[in-house]
This record gives sequence, C-alpha cells and structure tokens, in this order.
Amino acid sequence: MAYAVVRVRGTVNVKHEIENTMKLLNLTRVNHCVIVPDNPTVRGMLNKAKDYITWGEISEQNLARLIKFKGRLMGDRPIDDNYILENSDFTSIMSLAKGILSDRFMFKDLANVKPVFRLGPPRKGYEGIKRSYRNRGALGYRGQDMNDLLERML
Repeated sequence: MAYAVVRVRGTVNVKHEIENTMKLLNLTRVNHCVIVPDNPTVRGMLNKAKDYITWGEISEQNLARLIKFKGRLMGDRPIDDNYILENSDFTSIMSLAKGILSDRFMFKDLANVKPVFRLGPPRKGYEGIKRSYRNRGALGYRGQDMNDLLERML
C-alpha cells in the first residue's frame, strides 16, 4: 500500500524540525504531492508533520491519472507509456501504478523522473487549513477520501 501526501500549509512560522521532515518527504511547496510507501518510518514522519500536510490511501486509477497528467521527467517532459516500457519492467502507466501500490517498485526509482507532482489548488478550496480532517478541516489522515481531494486537484 502507498500513501499520497499533499502539503496544505505554507512555510511561515514552521518549526525547523518539521520543515526538515517535509524536505525529506520532498514537500517544499504548497499543493505538492508525493507518493510514499506505508512503513513505520514514513508513518512517523507523517505524524510529525501532520499539522501541515494531509495524506491517505490512493486508488490505482487515481495514481495512474496522477502519473499520466502531472508526472514529469527532467526537462519538464511528460511521462508516457513508451518511456515506462523503455526504462522499467512495466509495460504501461497502469501496470506501473499497480507495481507502486503493491510495494514492488517506488516511483522515485524511475530514471530521470521528478519525485514531486505539482498540483493546483482543489476546486471549491480546502475545508480549512488549521483544523484536522476529523474536525471538518483539511489536515492529517484522510483514508480513502484522499482520492476525492486528488480528483479536485487534477
């Protein structure tokens, strides 16, 4: 299983240790998204930065759409099926998405790929960037509702 992680809040008045954690996650700007594996180390990092990010499980279709429409190579070229076929063991973007979700492959291990997806702000905005998702806000763990947010951001 893999998580999609999106930075919701900016850089003003962020504690130094939390900012370093977000740099390790490659979340340096608002509305940037990364795909991370589900392991205890990453969960600890997510819990440390929970007041500035939101995360949840991503579906196979949304991950494939994210890679196809927002995935970029060095030189700002888009990722397509031909590139996936030439530079990995997978045959298409959909099979790459299945491999990422089954923890057989990490997106950042693909050659010459940018590990960050630059997304736009969500349509109809965030629910509130100072409250947790449980309290009708936008921060913290969302579970499967992360797919709804990503669809609004694509």
